Amino acid sequence: MYHKLSTSLLAEFIGTFALIFIGAGTGALGLGGLVGVAFAHGLVVLGFAYAYGHISGTHINPAVTLGVWAAGKIDAARAFSYIVFQIAGGILAAFVLAWVLGGTGTDLGRTALAHGLQVRDVTINVTPAIGVVLEAILTFFLVNAVMNAGISGKASVPGGLAIGLTLTFCILMGGPLTGASLNPARSIGPALATGNFSDLWVYLVGPALGGVAAGLLYKTVYEEERSRKK
Repeated sequence: MYHKLSTSLLAEFIGTFALIFIGAGTGALGLGGLVGVAFAHGLVVLGFAYAYGHISGTHINPAVTLGVWAAGKIDAARAFSYIVFQIAGGILAAFVLAWVLGGTGTDLGRTALAHGLQVRDVTINVTPAIGVVLEAILTFFLVNAVMNAGISGKASVPGGLAIGLTLTFCILMGGPLTGASLNPARSIGPALATGNFSDLWVYLVGPALGGVAAGLLYKTVYEEERSRKK
């Protein structure tokens, strides 16, 4: 499934750079609102699933790589290398974005927990605990799509579409509450570039838990079910 490591790492670096540069950039510019941000992220994933899916699997997300590793579809050394290059791509993207936008005044689309969010007559405050759970649930949905539509479907066109749309609908719901990172690299880059590390751990722990859970579910339930049907 994977090409040689150096080629795959370059694909992961470029793909993650694009996801943060375009996704966080759309959030920083505020164009299109929540819908614009959701589709910016989803379309990047969709495009790179087809561009690099046959090379690296187009994880472009440490939580996805952890899920694929938990499912036994990638070895630990390659998974670690993927994560390093994904985070590096996200960091570079954030700093390039800051340069393009003339500084960090836009907050560079940094993910943050909602405080004082007004929904009708209700004020919503997302605590770190709620943030971890929400990020874990949404990341679970994303990695579940990667495993069942991408990995098992051999990166087919419908698979790439399903993954991109899953990320889109997750951001549409979770964006106002946590920023719907679902991706440690997505949060680490803007946090470093802005120097604001508030609640960053939420965006490391939550996605990691959700990704691993989805990978284990695939390995223990869905993959075994397919094996029995063969």
